[in-house]
Order: sequence, then structure tokens, then C-alpha cells
Amino acid sequence: MGKSILQQYIDLAKEGTERAIGEIMEHLNGSMTLAESKFIDFALGHVESGEGLRTMEHYLFHGSQIQRNYCTLYFARRGEYLLIRKAYDEGLIDARQAFSR
Repeated sequence: MGKSILQQYIDLAKEGTERAIGEIMEHLNGSMTLAESKFIDFALGHVESGEGLRTMEHYLFHGSQIQRNYCTLYFARRGEYLLIRKAYDEGLIDARQAFSR
């Protein structure tokens, strides 16, 4: 029996490489299911490596709108409000996304 999709996302997040985070980010799109969106959101909380953090920051400033939104959630949970404020000031995320807790 193979790994669940949730476990696959968690494993990628824990790997924390640019490639692994990129693979997760590819699934953030308008055709994902509600369950998949929740799995990805949960799994991203497992990103801890320096490379993973830098990659998440890259997507916050250079990803699609949906990728930026998930990165905002990720950094908000980590208390990285100055980074979120910078993305907001650059017009990359809206006030609701930036300042909701």
C-alpha cells in the first residue's frame, strides 16, 4: 500500500529542498480539490530547513496569487509579520490576506 497524498506532501515539506517545495507549489491551482488544499496547507507547516524557508519566501514574492496566499498563511503561523508586511507593501497580497489571523 502506498503513502497517502497527505503523507507525500508532508515528506516533500520535510525534505525542504527547492525542488520538493516546487513540487508542492505546482499543486496549488484552481483545479485542486478542497481536501488537497487542506493537505497542502497542513503539510507546508512542516517546512523547517533553511532552503525550504528561502524557497517559501521566493514563492511569497514571485509565485502565483494562490501560492502567495499559502505562503502568507505559512509565514503568519511562524510570526513573520515583517515579511508579510513587505509583501503587502509591494502589492503582492491584499490587506485581508496580510492582516487576518
